[in-house]
This record gives sequence, structure tokens and C-alpha cells, in this order.
Amino acid sequence: MIALIMAGGVGSRFWPLSKKEKPKQFLKILSEKSMLQMTVERLFPKFKIDDIYIVTAASQVELTKEHLPQLPPENIIVEPFGMNTAPCIALSALYLSQKYPKNEKMFVLPADHLIANVEEFHRTIEVGSNAANDENLVTFGIKPTYPATGYGYIESGNKVNKEVFEVNKFKEKPNYETAEKFLKNGNFFWNSGMFLWKLETILNAFANHQPQIFVLFSAIEKKWGIDASIEKEYHQMPRIPIDIGIMEKAEKRVVVPVDYGWSDVGSWKSLYDVSRKDENENVLKCNNATVDSKNNYVKSTKFVALIGVENLVVVETDDAILITSKDRAEEVKKITEQLDEL
Repeated sequence: MIALIMAGGVGSRFWPLSKKEKPKQFLKILSEKSMLQMTVERLFPKFKIDDIYIVTAASQVELTKEHLPQLPPENIIVEPFGMNTAPCIALSALYLSQKYPKNEKMFVLPADHLIANVEEFHRTIEVGSNAANDENLVTFGIKPTYPATGYGYIESGNKVNKEVFEVNKFKEKPNYETAEKFLKNGNFFWNSGMFLWKLETILNAFANHQPQIFVLFSAIEKKWGIDASIEKEYHQMPRIPIDIGIMEKAEKRVVVPVDYGWSDVGSWKSLYDVSRKDENENVLKCNNATVDSKNNYVKSTKFVALIGVENLVVVETDDAILITSKDRAEEVKKITEQLDEL
């Protein structure tokens, strides 16, 4: 099996720590290793290093090499610039089809998620691999633990076997009332953004459901053959996620429900949720003193004193300070959009 790690994002919801020149996947926010390094290590020993590939934007290639010196340079698949998951997976599948048999299986995962139970993670990859034998597009659905409104959902249908189900529908991020109904129904799972399929299965899916992308393949292959830039061709790719571009349209798609301590660590609030807390439920990454303060996340190089505050996120870097309530931490993306306009 091949593992393809998508590592081209900018991690805007982790501003001010995550920036274009050093996005979230290259940050050491959960341990002394970067998120990308943790993701690669999590694949061992199920995958060999020679069969692990990173797809990332040209601007992040050197950072990738710095964080993964053991990775063969040819295992970095270069997007001319960041797009969405459908173009990056299409480009990667085309690249890998030149190196592997078409019936080789390809496990796709993001570079910046947390998985606590690695043994169960490996076991369910095998479940997904078996399901891919029947030309299925396989996705992994996280068993929900609360009515989350920040994730898309997968509605499962008929049982294929005791651990695999047909996919009825993909659902966009719901409101709280709808998320509660999903949780009660018991056949809805959080969309993890992880997939598994044969190379030929996903290439055929692009041919059938995204002919614009498939037409560009021959032009890209020719450019690769003469080591020329593919910027023009890549710019013509539709900027869409794989869920909308392929998974929602395909007929043979199945979901493997999984439960192995997963988090997308998608915001400062979700980082707080998975971090070790003190007796007042604070996560304090700094020298500090507190009085009547609880449920806060603080990261700073300075001494920080908290008095009578709750549910705050405070993050200090060399050139910026973020202060927000935890419940609105995902809105930091609005700040990055304002900064982009300056």
C-alpha cells in the first residue's frame, strides 16, 4: 500500500502561530515533533518510508525536506501552488500510477490530525484495504461523541459487512439541532478526510466525474516528461474538494466507522480539548499566576497573570497577539482574511 499525506494547507485557523511561511503541519503544537512528523511516524511500521508520499505546494517543499530528511526527495509530489483536495489527489494519483501497478492501493490522509490509538488506526486501514478490493472508494467516518457543528457528516446506509457500510449521503456542516438528530440516529459519522482506494479506481472516478481534470492529465504527463512547468495546466483544475468532486458523485463508495481518539486539531479550541489541563481546566503554556480563572488556553513567552477570566484563548508570537473566547476561536480565519487584504 501507498500512503499519500496531504500537506499543502496554510492552517489559517491557527494564526498567529501558523502563517503562510510556516503552516500548521510544520508546527510543534502537540509534542516536540511537528504535526507532519507525527503523521509520518504514525504510519510505521504498516508503511515503509519508500511508500510514503507527501503532496504539498512548491512553496513548502524545502520545509518538507527539513522536517522529513529520511524521505526520498522523489516522494515529494509538488503542486505549483495550493489548490483543493480534488486537484492535489488527482495530481498525486497520476504521479503514483507512473511508479506503481494500477491495482496498487492508495491511503490518503491529512498531515495535521491527531490519532491516539495507533494500533486501532492500523487495523482499520486493513479493513478499508479489504473493502477497496471491490472497486470501492473507501472513506473513514469518525464515530461522533457530541453534536459537533464544525464537521461534515457521512450518512451510512446498508451494511456491507460488520465493519463496512454503503454511503447514503455526505452532509455539510449542520446546525446544532441537526447535529443532535444525527447523533441520535446513530448512522452518521464525522467526515475524517481520509480515504483508501486502488489507483485505477480513483483514476477511473476522475475520468467519469471530473473529465476536465482527466483531460489535463495527458498535458501534465508530457510536461513531466520534459521536466517543464505544469503551472498553466494546474491552474485550469477546478478548485473543489474530493468529497464534492468525486465522493458525492460516485456510485461505489463505502464508509468504515472508526473510533481511535481522532481530532482534526482544527482550531485553538480543539487544541485545548486534546491538551492536558491543570486543576482549573486551564492549559497554560507559559510562566503564570492565576486567580479565579478556568477553562483558558494561553501560549506565550512572557509571564501571564489571569484574574477572573474564563474560556479565553490567548496566543502571543513575536509580532502578534490573539485574544478570543474559545467558542469563537474558529473565527480567527476572518482576521487572516483581513490581513490578506492589507
